[in-house]
Amino acid sequence: METLKADYRFFVHANNKTIDIETETKPAEMIYFLSDAHLGSPNIVDEQEHQNKLIALIEQIGKDATEIYMLGDMFDFWVEYFIRDPKKRRFNPFFKALKKLQKQGIKLHYFVGDHDRWASEGMEKLTGAKIHTDPFSINRNGKIIYLAYGTGLYPYNWYRSYEAAKRKKIKESIRRNERMKNPSLQFLFRMLPPAWGNKIGYKWAQKQTSIEDKDYLIDYAKDEEKQGIHRDYYVFGHTHLALDVQITKRSRAIFLGDCFKQWTYARLDEQGNLELINIEK
Repeated sequence: METLKADYRFFVHANNKTIDIETETKPAEMIYFLSDAHLGSPNIVDEQEHQNKLIALIEQIGKDATEIYMLGDMFDFWVEYFIRDPKKRRFNPFFKALKKLQKQGIKLHYFVGDHDRWASEGMEKLTGAKIHTDPFSINRNGKIIYLAYGTGLYPYNWYRSYEAAKRKKIKESIRRNERMKNPSLQFLFRMLPPAWGNKIGYKWAQKQTSIEDKDYLIDYAKDEEKQGIHRDYYVFGHTHLALDVQITKRSRAIFLGDCFKQWTYARLDEQGNLELINIEK
């Protein structure tokens, strides 16, 4: 089997820090990417059926996967309270399915999103997945792949190139993200009784929007290529749009859609081809 050498890169962008993983030699692999299952969402008609469908999907891709990347918002709301939250028990089948894959030797990665940004050690313990809070790139099967949930990424000169209305939205988004990263806020929220915190959290989750971020992400990818920071693929969660967008002749942006309504995910095969797949078709 062909063995590929991964590069090591460290990039600092105007709006975010991008860290590529360590250099390592890896054989050709089957790698999967999915996002936005929103487990626990009040918009799900049959929660058990939804969770079972997600489990069936990860068990299916686990048959030949070497790595699985979950790019955010797998839960509609997530906080690791200081008091045990009995509501999380309903997700035990999903946790067990992921732990089973981990025991099989499949490497699991979990990117925090808007709805589960406070996931940390508790999530790692329950799922067996490594938690990531920042975007980074990997080199697999001869392709450099940039992985990100999808918020907080804007082109280098957004404050000059965008009109006033967009600049205002971006500034508000940056301020909101900074507030959510505040350790004191996280600590105080974790002190709440889970019943209170969940009532606030799930209500807040219904107000989140994401589709308009697609244009920012496309502009971000184009700007990275223009700056000479090349990736073959940019893979994003967050928007709930299933799209394959040509960025340059040598790079594409893959928007994963979701495992919520569209049921789409992406697969990188052993030849380095990345494709979107809809399980409904």
